[in-house]
Amino acid sequence: MKLVFAGTPEVAVPALDALISSGRHEVAAVVTRPDAPAGRGRRLVASPVAERAEEAGIEVLKPVRPRDEDFLARLREIAPDCCPVVAYGALLPKTALDIPARGWVNLHFSLLPAWRGAAPVQHAVLAGDEVTGASTFLIEEGLDSGPVYGVLTEEVRPTDTSGDLLTRLAFAGAGLLAATMDGIEDGTLHAVPQPEDGVTLAPKISVEDAQVQWSAPALRVDRVVRGCTPAPGAWTIFRGERLKLIQAVPVLDRADLAPGELSASKNNVYVGTGSHAVELLWVQPQGKKPMRAADWARGVRIAPGELIGV
Repeated sequence: MKLVFAGTPEVAVPALDALISSGRHEVAAVVTRPDAPAGRGRRLVASPVAERAEEAGIEVLKPVRPRDEDFLARLREIAPDCCPVVAYGALLPKTALDIPARGWVNLHFSLLPAWRGAAPVQHAVLAGDEVTGASTFLIEEGLDSGPVYGVLTEEVRPTDTSGDLLTRLAFAGAGLLAATMDGIEDGTLHAVPQPEDGVTLAPKISVEDAQVQWSAPALRVDRVVRGCTPAPGAWTIFRGERLKLIQAVPVLDRADLAPGELSASKNNVYVGTGSHAVELLWVQPQGKKPMRAADWARGVRIAPGELIGV
């Protein structure tokens, strides 16, 4: 088939690579978000998908809005058979959905109908799911509600951050998306409607959502830190400034600290929660680089009984 691939972040690049290297389909163009400011200089930078497409000599389309008539006209000229999508980042209007004969097929990082929305992997970690996965489905106007072509499952490991899990799903999902394109092309794969039961939503995680509440149980603190790493980043307040929490682990045999109470030794930093303590392993003070929590604690000289999060 002639394909137009839509995607933006690094997590979409493995799927684009899989389609380029499959040898079975032609990736005629790529649709991605416009260049965005990045870095200290805030200079405009192309998306990872745009950079990969340009390396491969593939036409790149960067509409400000997918309903822009110039973009729709160019898409009609290309006349794709199908448009595979991975984390494109913009809502597709019906005028765009109607152009490819076999529709737009999204690779979504959950087992639909679970975790429909922008942040399925983060919500799977936050909820303590033991298994998640990826699904390919035909895009409709509803939120991730279209019929499903294929799925794969992936174990959520006890120490997984959302970044760890998303990386594995991106590479496994790339194969699923390529296989879905093959099945659509040869007629062996047909989309099946999603069940009405089991729908859960995964809205974008805000910075406010990522603030750790030390009155919560240690298990919840652990999930918030892992689920919000690398983005938007779990955090708390220490001496009036924001402290990013990169890695923390529950300590089941210590329950002598009040919620938010700090205890530091030469090599360990503990914080009390609503149940047992957690040990801080890596933190990032405001305006500084990530560092081991024990090094941070030595530098700030934690007082006995000092609290964090207030």
